[in-house]
Amino acid sequence: MELTDHPLTEARRYGYVEDGGVWLRPVLGQPARRIGQVKDTDDDALRYFAQRYEAFRTKIDELLQRLQAADNQGSFLMKLLHLQEQTKQHDGLGDYESLHRRLKEAEEQLNVSVARNREKNLATKISLIAQAEALRDTVEWISASETVKELRQAWLKTGPVDKALTEELETRFHGAVQNFFDRRKAFQTDRKALARRTVERYRELVNQAEALKNSDQFEATSRQLKQLQTAWREVNGTLPKKQAAELWTKFRAANNHFFERLKKHIETQRPPEVRPGAAPGSPEESLLRKRELAKRAEALIALPPNQGVTQAKNLQAEWKQSGAVRGPESDQLWQRFMLACDKVFEMSALDYYLRKRQAEGAAPLAPAERAQAATVALRKFIESDRQELATLKDNLGKLNSSPANDQFRQLLQGKIRTFERKIQTKTELIALFQLPITG
Repeated sequence: MELTDHPLTEARRYGYVEDGGVWLRPVLGQPARRIGQVKDTDDDALRYFAQRYEAFRTKIDELLQRLQAADNQGSFLMKLLHLQEQTKQHDGLGDYESLHRRLKEAEEQLNVSVARNREKNLATKISLIAQAEALRDTVEWISASETVKELRQAWLKTGPVDKALTEELETRFHGAVQNFFDRRKAFQTDRKALARRTVERYRELVNQAEALKNSDQFEATSRQLKQLQTAWREVNGTLPKKQAAELWTKFRAANNHFFERLKKHIETQRPPEVRPGAAPGSPEESLLRKRELAKRAEALIALPPNQGVTQAKNLQAEWKQSGAVRGPESDQLWQRFMLACDKVFEMSALDYYLRKRQAEGAAPLAPAERAQAATVALRKFIESDRQELATLKDNLGKLNSSPANDQFRQLLQGKIRTFERKIQTKTELIALFQLPITG
């Protein structure tokens, strides 16, 4: 019977009964120790403590199985160490040496796995830190906020690293995240302040335009309103659509009101020397009409370039219908009229040139800067005109006096007068741009 009683056999291998007590033989570097007493028979006592050992072994088997299947094996380390200590203190009869060895091997394997995982975790966390720190200069707040949210979730899911590195990594990551949120908050605060300043600037320009809209100082006010229009473009602020539309409507209405008044003023202007009684179609009436047309043409410079060009073309058509007049004053009026129209056309061309430069990437110019840019451009154009004029005069000087060349001579002389007038026109425009800017 004793040969088939395996628990009793195992119990006698690792323990014995003496003086009414059950003893465990020396194991794991510890001396024999009494683990209990005999209550019934010696064999019953030995079997009881053998069963206690088996229950303890089963507990270890189950733990090691769970360890092998676990994703986060590092959480089992303390349990392994605790059971290793228990193998030295547990009251049972069995092979505690093998249990301790199995737990020790599992600990060593776990340490290797943990070290490997911590290296992987370290690489992951360094990558997350790099991504968080890469956001230090971004202003793409919406997409970057989503990125930060994803980084924080990934950080929480990433396992631990070596304790010596934990604090430094945590500080860097959370510092980078906090820096992003601080910058975003500062941006939102600045944006609100910028929006307030933008609204205040637009309202200021609206108020200035409305204060000028009924002015009778047409030429000066025209320049002031053009400067306000330039200043409006320079604000370049972003506001809610409804608010921006309301401010623009008020500003545009004030400008339109003034320029409609200016248009009527130009159309209805009559020179004081017009006298009733001039016979219709007479040279006297034609002369009076030409005086009026010259004066109206000179007032066009106050209009915006596109409106001025249209009015100048209309006046030129009226000039052709104003009748023929001879004499020195007729020539003077023609020169006055053409010089005034030329100023309008040159101003339109200059405005196109400056706007084209801005469209190619130049920043919006302040009124004083725009006047300076216009002056530089006009001087450049004058230099080109002077070169062309010198060539024409040289060609005219080389032309012999043969009657066969009379037609060509007249053509050259006409072109010379045209370029002389162009130079005079641009020179007078430079003087206009050099007048003090008011606003």
